[in-house]
Amino acid sequence: MTGLAVDDAAWASAWRRRAPGDKMLLCGGLVVTALVLPAWPGSALVGAVVVALALGPARVPARTFLRAARWPAAFIAVGAVTAVVEVGGGGGPGWAPDAAARAGSLVGHALAGSAAVLLLATTTPMSDLLPALRRARVPDAVVEVASVVYRLLFVLLGSLHTIREAQTARMGYSSVARSYRSSGALAAAVLTRSWDRARRMQEGLAGRGMETGLRVLPEVLPSSWAFLAGSVAGPAAIVVASSVAT
Repeated sequence: MTGLAVDDAAWASAWRRRAPGDKMLLCGGLVVTALVLPAWPGSALVGAVVVALALGPARVPARTFLRAARWPAAFIAVGAVTAVVEVGGGGGPGWAPDAAARAGSLVGHALAGSAAVLLLATTTPMSDLLPALRRARVPDAVVEVASVVYRLLFVLLGSLHTIREAQTARMGYSSVARSYRSSGALAAAVLTRSWDRARRMQEGLAGRGMETGLRVLPEVLPSSWAFLAGSVAGPAAIVVASSVAT
């Protein structure tokens, strides 16, 4: 079974023993701050604070944090390009008049907010986060969907790892042409196999009378008043600094 680097980082984080509600308050406050403040300097300050917390007190590996951020960054870059292209006006497609400002604002808000969410993901395992969401009165259907998707990720990764190892042993990636064929076969086999395993898991749980979510006894982690105070004071200080700078 192949693990997730973000999940491994969360279990090894220095903030692992902190209450998930405390971390949710901090990261949620940073997300809101990144969205409501101007991209400069508000979102830039949020991003700097998030990176400092992740690599500093939380002790998240820099390589893991940067690798986790690259896919959201690529998605944001594509979204920024589509947001600044103007179609029509008789001259065909072109850049909007305020393209630079619009792209900068979009990228700033999105990167800072995504970094704050990654801070929560790399410091809080899902086994802590899901019970915290239930205690926060999040609808059971939403929590159950998140739990199922999380479990299926490991099924998908396990299938991917097993099939790729078999293809590599058969020289499936020894040339460019073989790599294309092996990649297509890998995608088809992984999706089919994962779907079949997920269906068998569902049938097995249904056969045992599992009509509702699997409830377990969650680990209760103590809340820290000092951490809560810092979670409120941090975004407030960013707001003050942003207002002074502007």
